[in-house]
Amino acid sequence: MVQVLGETLALVAGIALSPVPIIAAILMLLSPRARSTAPGFLIGWFVGIVVALVVFIALASVLPDAGETGPQPVIGVIKIVLGLLLFVLAIRQWRSRPKKGEEAKLPGWMASIDTMKAPRAFILAFLLSAVNPKNLVLAASAGIIVGSAGLSVGSIIGVVAILAVIASLTIALPVILYLVASKRMAGPLDSLRAWLSQNNAAVMATLFLVFAFVVIGKGLSSF
Repeated sequence: MVQVLGETLALVAGIALSPVPIIAAILMLLSPRARSTAPGFLIGWFVGIVVALVVFIALASVLPDAGETGPQPVIGVIKIVLGLLLFVLAIRQWRSRPKKGEEAKLPGWMASIDTMKAPRAFILAFLLSAVNPKNLVLAASAGIIVGSAGLSVGSIIGVVAILAVIASLTIALPVILYLVASKRMAGPLDSLRAWLSQNNAAVMATLFLVFAFVVIGKGLSSF
């Protein structure tokens, strides 16, 4: 279990560091309904991460090589393919970064956050964590590692819980800090939102590139 956590922590950290959901959470905290929408967004994010991980763990557990201690060529090929997808995402993100002096464009749905209620915030967060292709590739990579490790059901539940908590930390911390000290945190959160908005593409490109090599390396070591 500890070894599996060590192999997957970096991948879920990549999910946690995704700027777009952090920006969305901050915008909710700065909106009139902050005390209802932000917790709803956090819960939706956590549930989405759990669902994504469980789905890919279940898929990995039925692969021919799952649970074997020797070479796992089928799982190795899948990891390499996922690593290549991360590499493609890194290139796309890097090319989409704003030019010098140009303002970064954010998704159009962010304009409706001020009027959003808790149920819609939950659904939005669930979609961003469980359906968003960028997060799915990272969740799939982590799920393949966990599902192919031959862990017991109890260990898998523990690993999923830990990974989901880690993937949710960057959403949970701003929410908790704002709810505890809203007036004091408003300024710093807005500054963080502005920086993440402008550097979203560069941050994600760097993360995807690093994780691409990590996942491809794990795939090669499976042969």
